[in-house]
Amino acid sequence: MNEIICPNCKKAFKIDEAGFADIVKQIRDHEFEEELHKQEARLKADKENAVKLAEANITNTLQKDLAKKDAELVELKAKKDRELSELDAKKESELAEMKSKINNANLEKKLAVTEAVNKIEKERDELAGELKSKDAEKQLLETSLKEKYTTELKTKDDIIKMKDEEIALRKDMKLKLSTKMVGETLEQHCETEFNKLRATGFQNAYFEKDNDATAGSKGDYIYRETDEAKNEIISIMFEMKNEGDETATKKKNEDFLRELDKDRAEKKCEYAVLVTLLEA
Repeated sequence: MNEIICPNCKKAFKIDEAGFADIVKQIRDHEFEEELHKQEARLKADKENAVKLAEANITNTLQKDLAKKDAELVELKAKKDRELSELDAKKESELAEMKSKINNANLEKKLAVTEAVNKIEKERDELAGELKSKDAEKQLLETSLKEKYTTELKTKDDIIKMKDEEIALRKDMKLKLSTKMVGETLEQHCETEFNKLRATGFQNAYFEKDNDATAGSKGDYIYRETDEAKNEIISIMFEMKNEGDETATKKKNEDFLRELDKDRAEKKCEYAVLVTLLEA
């Protein structure tokens, strides 16, 4: 048996083990339920506090994130505004520069047109002046030529008369010259021209008339040239042929070639040259 004191009346009473066990069980069940309720209440409170704390943390984090995003948006907007302002300023500057270039180009164009017009007007005035000067020169030249030709025409008959007299004189002189004299005139001309160059270009040359007619005929001139050792290096037989304008029977160059070659061989000359005015 177990003795139990009532907590309210302070009286002691006895109870068997089964009842004691039942009371203990009731007490334990009651305490357990109370403890369970307390635990449930505490857990609920902890849960609510945890939820509130989590909500507060989430809210705080979200607010921070939102604040950060707002700051980033503000900064991005400010950056975009700056870039847009810079772009606008750049475009305005480029537009102003383009307008300035266009204005300068228009001004240069106007100046170029003005200069071109002034140049053309100046050239026109100069050309007009030159034309006036040319007209004056032309008029003066025409006057001078008229005076000159008038003077020349006055003496034209005298000049024609003098020319006719000169022509008649020359014809008369040719008629008076014999055929032999005409030929000798050409020979003298050739000899004179050769003697002009003899001293400078033909120091070792012999150029004299052919006076040897023992074989029946002879040429006009023989040319022989030697070197410093007196060795003959070239020899030429020359024949000069000419005739007057009034000669009745006209000769040709080929009429004298055979006789010239014969004279060349007889005088032992290497070459033969016919100097002629027959077919001139």
